[in-house]
Amino acid sequence: MSEKERVSGEQERQQDTVLPIVEPEKAQPPKAGLHPAVYIATWITLSSSVIIFNKWILDTAKFHYPISLTTWHLGFATIMTQLMARFTTILDSRKKAPMTGRIYLHKIMPIGVMFSLSLICGNLTYLYLSVSFIQMLKATTPIAVLLTTWTLRVQEPSLKTLGNVSLIVVGVVIASFGEIQFVLIGFMFQLGGIVFEAIRLVMVQQLLSGAEFKMDPLVSLYYFAPACAVMNGLTALFFEIPKMSLADLERVGYITLLMNAVVAFLLNVSVVFLIGKTSSLVMTLSGVLKDILLVAASMLIFRDPVSPLQGFGYSIALCGLVYYKLGGDKMKEHLGSGQRAWADYGVRHPALRRVLVFGLVCATVFVLLGGISVSGVVPGTYDPTKFAKSKWDEISGKTGGA
Repeated sequence: MSEKERVSGEQERQQDTVLPIVEPEKAQPPKAGLHPAVYIATWITLSSSVIIFNKWILDTAKFHYPISLTTWHLGFATIMTQLMARFTTILDSRKKAPMTGRIYLHKIMPIGVMFSLSLICGNLTYLYLSVSFIQMLKATTPIAVLLTTWTLRVQEPSLKTLGNVSLIVVGVVIASFGEIQFVLIGFMFQLGGIVFEAIRLVMVQQLLSGAEFKMDPLVSLYYFAPACAVMNGLTALFFEIPKMSLADLERVGYITLLMNAVVAFLLNVSVVFLIGKTSSLVMTLSGVLKDILLVAASMLIFRDPVSPLQGFGYSIALCGLVYYKLGGDKMKEHLGSGQRAWADYGVRHPALRRVLVFGLVCATVFVLLGGISVSGVVPGTYDPTKFAKSKWDEISGKTGGA
């Protein structure tokens, strides 16, 4: 082979080894998710809707079968979670929990029993008490959970912690004294529901304290719903179904019952997204806001009477609830941030800030004096609401026209 041929062959091999130049792919911008306010608003709407929906079916629509209604909810949840487990990836986290027959019998079933009892008692309460008063009583759930942890030796008793929840007790006691439509049996059912719910929450806490169990609320529903549906169904079979007729179902409407179950299931789905997209502070404040809105909605929809004394007591209970869940240090931190924001707002809008302060002071004085007058400590002639109404009539000209 000649020198020219060798050189030509080397050049051809060099050209073959040259790799094409590939431009690097441009990084795709991250997809913008929904704002946390969307998840908060969705959870508040669904949670309030379930409570008002159940109250309407059990009381207004005269479907006096709360155990059967709970069984229907749990049966629907069982079907939906089974379908989601087979056709979606939402419940894939359940595969990380080593669930055996022994664990299900000794761990899941007792929790399911407490879950069933809390749902039954909670729905029975709607037959006797107003939605607003039920929400006020539910503010004592953290106290029941605390006492249950002490009873079951999950935590050691603490006088400091007991003092932190005392404000909730005081507020609920005041609200109970101010309740106009107080029914003892309904009060006892709600108390039982709170106790069963507290025991359930503590048992779930013990179950999840191990490293092998990590379940979100939807996975928990996947395991609990079938057992609860069977237990509630057997209970309803003996106590309610013999008295039930097709006329009762038709009076409510099959579509209404289906929508009721759908809303109840969507609430469980929304809880999963709310936990994943927000913080503990946001969840606490969202719960307080939901309770306030629900009390207002029950007053508008069902005409539930709420006395000024009851509103005053409930305000105290809500303040105590926020303090207990956040703690003193967190409260000081957030109050400091709020004060700085309020001062900055005063610099930018001084006149509007004075109006807001004046309105808040007037509202507080009227609530306090109105609550005291309703309690009987001060005669009803000193009720500020009557004075305010007479003054408003004079200003609007209704007195002269009459």
